[in-house]
Amino acid sequence: MSNLAPSQLVKSLEWRYATKAFDPSRPLTAEAWQALEKALILSPSSFGLQPYRFIVVQDPATREQLLPHSWGQRQVVDASHLVVFAARTSVTGVEIDTFINLIAKVRGVTPESLAAYRGMMSGSLLSEGFKAVAPHWAARQAYIALGNLMTAAAVIGVDACPLEGFVPAEYDRILNLPAQGLAAVVACAVGYRSAADKYASLPKVRFTAADLVKVV
Repeated sequence: MSNLAPSQLVKSLEWRYATKAFDPSRPLTAEAWQALEKALILSPSSFGLQPYRFIVVQDPATREQLLPHSWGQRQVVDASHLVVFAARTSVTGVEIDTFINLIAKVRGVTPESLAAYRGMMSGSLLSEGFKAVAPHWAARQAYIALGNLMTAAAVIGVDACPLEGFVPAEYDRILNLPAQGLAAVVACAVGYRSAADKYASLPKVRFTAADLVKVV
């Protein structure tokens, strides 16, 4: 495996910014999107359970429906791809058993051999005390995937913009998420920046490592 040089990673992250204007005439190549989709799938999550779904909204009419509920942010309609991160609103034994069976299949073991792991997950995620915080827990897992997507995009030279400025209830309604046990928590537009986006040339503003990083 060929590793990315540390300096190249930093250069890629300095190049990226929250793209305000996308060029709608420049769609991602199939290869680029497949790489970003894989980055989403490979994102880490608590227990490995992946309590979310990535809703890739490509239908222009659906995007137009989302626009007025997105503070009018044109990224929603102009970007090559719009990903809505939808987190599970609850966790049940069904999701845990499905995951256990997947582990058994992929790793060539029996579900019974994973009983201890299933018990650990169930004891935590199916407890009465956890039910109220389950949506928040799932949302935090989705944000990990969001970060992974944006970093991966920067590394391959694709622009991205995270979007929290939308009305979740309207996204849920338009995308029929409640019927799937899901709720929209954040979105990300990906594609290529417009040459007219003035924000592309502005210096990046960040606190220093001395301000943000504490070594103990």
